[in-house]
Amino acid sequence: MSKSQVKQESSKESFKGMLFEKLGLCYAPQFASFLHDLKPLKRDPDVIVTDLHFGTVPVKLYQPKKHSSIPRPGIIFFHGGGTILGSLRTHHSVCLRLSKDCDSVVLAVGYRKSPKYKHPAMKNDCVAATTQFLKSLHLYGVDPAQVVVCGDSIGGTIATVLCQLFLNRPDLPRIRAQVLIYSLLQTVDFWSPSYQQNTNIPLLSWNLAFYSCCCYLDIKASWKSVIKNGAHLPPEIWEKYRKWLGSENIPERFKKRGYQCITPGPVNEDAYQELSYTLTSIYSPLIAEDDIVSQLPEACIVSCEYDLIRDHSLLYKKRLEDLGVPVTWHHMEDGFHGVLNTLDLGFLSFPCSSRIMDVVVQFIRKL
Repeated sequence: MSKSQVKQESSKESFKGMLFEKLGLCYAPQFASFLHDLKPLKRDPDVIVTDLHFGTVPVKLYQPKKHSSIPRPGIIFFHGGGTILGSLRTHHSVCLRLSKDCDSVVLAVGYRKSPKYKHPAMKNDCVAATTQFLKSLHLYGVDPAQVVVCGDSIGGTIATVLCQLFLNRPDLPRIRAQVLIYSLLQTVDFWSPSYQQNTNIPLLSWNLAFYSCCCYLDIKASWKSVIKNGAHLPPEIWEKYRKWLGSENIPERFKKRGYQCITPGPVNEDAYQELSYTLTSIYSPLIAEDDIVSQLPEACIVSCEYDLIRDHSLLYKKRLEDLGVPVTWHHMEDGFHGVLNTLDLGFLSFPCSSRIMDVVVQFIRKL
């Protein structure tokens, strides 16, 4: 099948998804996930994959088949998909590769998704599964001093949030490192350079990002233009977070493709009252206080040039470095949001996906 034919088939699938949604049979994103999940899972003779449940949370456990006389590193992986797409199946190849190439035990968490479930369902599932895994590392031959959290997109959000939450859990092993792949890290500012430059870039357009937020956070779609124009927050809030989110924190080379500084419109008080609850580190880990961020484990951050939320990675990198947290940063000049999921798609794969896996594997192996 040619790429043009694939594009046509994708359009047909999108139409079917929207039709089914209009008929009340399912949500369009769920239909897309269903189609993706039809693909047979890849197998590797060197990795044992086990489907489990930690309480009510489905998980996949990946363990190298070869016996090890010493405990292995552990990787807790949270898949992306904006809480509306993605599953244990869509990121199976990524987890398989992490387990084999890092000689690590990988736990992939299958949290509840939107739009059927709202916040904090995802966070609660990930906290519960991670807690159970950390309390039973000995059962899986994992070194308590070598546990890494990893995620892409919204999965990177939860990895970051858990790093922050678990700082106050002396009963659990301390997280060794965080791996954040084109992660969503704040829900405050929606007009930074990357939002302006990549507003219509697949696979994450501004419209899709907003739709995902509406599904997960139960935000009214009618606030779309208000949020996009920055009129959902009063001036004092913008001023409070400018030290971390202001465009002056983004290197000039990332503004060359076009950027216009925009002054927020007059605040819409109704929107602010409805959305003010999102101004916490649970939703926006990038705005956590210095005394939290300064204690975080070292990070590997991957950003992509053609990504709506590229600047989240750049801003978080700067915050961590300013507070003395070691950061390994890789920027993919030809990368776009979601490219990692093309890893095993044959002629539809992008070289960038392999490069992301290579730098992540290299980082974890060197810990």
